[in-house]
Amino acid sequence: MPEVTVNSLKALVTFKTLFEVGSASGTARLLGITQSGVSRSLAQLEENLGIQLFLREKNRLIATPEARELYDEILRLMGNIEELRHSVLALKEFGTSRLRIAAIPGLSFGFVPQLVARLLAENTHVSVSLDMMSSHDVQGAVESSHADIGFITLPSTSPQLFTETLLTTDAVCLVPETHPLCERQVVDVKDLRDQHLVISNQPSISTNPLLELVTAHDVRIAGKTEANIGTITSLVANEVGIAVINPITANDQLTREDRVKILPFTPRISFSFGLVYRAEWQQSKVLAFLRDSAKKLLAEGYYGLDDKIQS
Repeated sequence: MPEVTVNSLKALVTFKTLFEVGSASGTARLLGITQSGVSRSLAQLEENLGIQLFLREKNRLIATPEARELYDEILRLMGNIEELRHSVLALKEFGTSRLRIAAIPGLSFGFVPQLVARLLAENTHVSVSLDMMSSHDVQGAVESSHADIGFITLPSTSPQLFTETLLTTDAVCLVPETHPLCERQVVDVKDLRDQHLVISNQPSISTNPLLELVTAHDVRIAGKTEANIGTITSLVANEVGIAVINPITANDQLTREDRVKILPFTPRISFSFGLVYRAEWQQSKVLAFLRDSAKKLLAEGYYGLDDKIQS
């Protein structure tokens, strides 16, 4: 295999330009060299590679099949170099060029995507992957290094991971605007008597806090529909029933066109969300950025409940 030198790299640049332009004179003008310099560079490259790149017919250059393959390889090489440049820029800014995030469904429809958007607005050279899974699976993914940072429902069950609390918030009640309960200022657990509930179907959680609360207050419900958290707001909007969920998911998924009211719910059911990561990520710049961005997002009032809770 020929040794790669500065001159051979220059010869590849000359070849690429010649392949694209189709003439030695045009290549010389573009590169600012003489036409004889183009010819010498091409001859040297052909000699070093041991292959003929162009056929010369009546002052015309006709590219050989080998030239086409070499040109394609040069384009791939240039793409890799550009990708490397982006990676270096990302490393300088955030200490990583690739970030793998795993997040629970309740935070994956708006909250975490907004954090990703802010990260990429700061540095477009970071490659990000975002996977949605249960809190248990998020922790497993981070433990096994399949994810770098995880967003979970607290408490964490992993002794191997570092855990930080992002926020704690109280559940709200989602009620279709056509439902009699939408006239209430606050929905109490006793108001759920004879109501059809839409609840989260989470196989990794053995008990549902709302059903436990209903049982504790001896409230008999009409029935329940269990669904992925991503479909709960849609089911309420379609008047399947009422739901009690965390306000972040409610705000991320509902629009005014859904004709669903978000009301305070008593007694309180609290939800806590947090970050999990491995020890080597403690001092990570990207972790610090996501942490600070999450706090700013919450402080900006997007998830404030005044605009959607009827009080």
